[in-house]
Amino acid sequence: MGKLYIVPTPVGNLEDMTFRAIRVLKEADFILAEDTRTSGVLLKHFEIKNAMQSHHKFNEHKTVESVINRIKGGETVALISDAGTPGISDPGFLMARECARNGIEVECLPGATAFVPALVASGLPCDRFCFEGFLPQKKGRMTRLKALAEEHRTIVFYESPYRLVKTLVQFVECFGAERQASVSREISKVHEETIRGTLAELVEHFTANEPRGEIVIVIAGID
Repeated sequence: MGKLYIVPTPVGNLEDMTFRAIRVLKEADFILAEDTRTSGVLLKHFEIKNAMQSHHKFNEHKTVESVINRIKGGETVALISDAGTPGISDPGFLMARECARNGIEVECLPGATAFVPALVASGLPCDRFCFEGFLPQKKGRMTRLKALAEEHRTIVFYESPYRLVKTLVQFVECFGAERQASVSREISKVHEETIRGTLAELVEHFTANEPRGEIVIVIAGID
């Protein structure tokens, strides 16, 4: 029987790619990629000439069975997403779960993910935290936020730059204007920055300065 490797890829700087990740991608029988065009650039950079198969949230339920059968037949598969660690706000959970259910070995390499550097750089407590990823767009959004208003741990969210100000305003409503927070953007890229302050100060800053790039919001838990 083969094996599933879950391989993190850089969220920004290509130097964040590990030697081991490059070796696994070269040695795998084939690579499952969220977007073959995006991953094609990465593979070309590291001279990885391996076959890719599309595997994303719109087709993963259809492709998982055939992939499982190929692994059972002895093939080794490497799963990557566009950036970061598959399964963390990206496709990956379904494949890992089905492999585990079928007695297939799953090995996840350590590597890049956006929320860890943002959490540590925030200056907020990171000994205990909860990761919320992207909030629901509509149904259940405010219910989730109200439940988190009493959370004592540091809370981590992902957000689009186009919705950042609106989301921060909702956070002010639910957590209070004086709650300490930070916003990190463009993690591991040339224009990486982290802005810290109260939620009210962050609303003011990003209203005046249009945010760009992928966003991680870190909010202090309730005292």
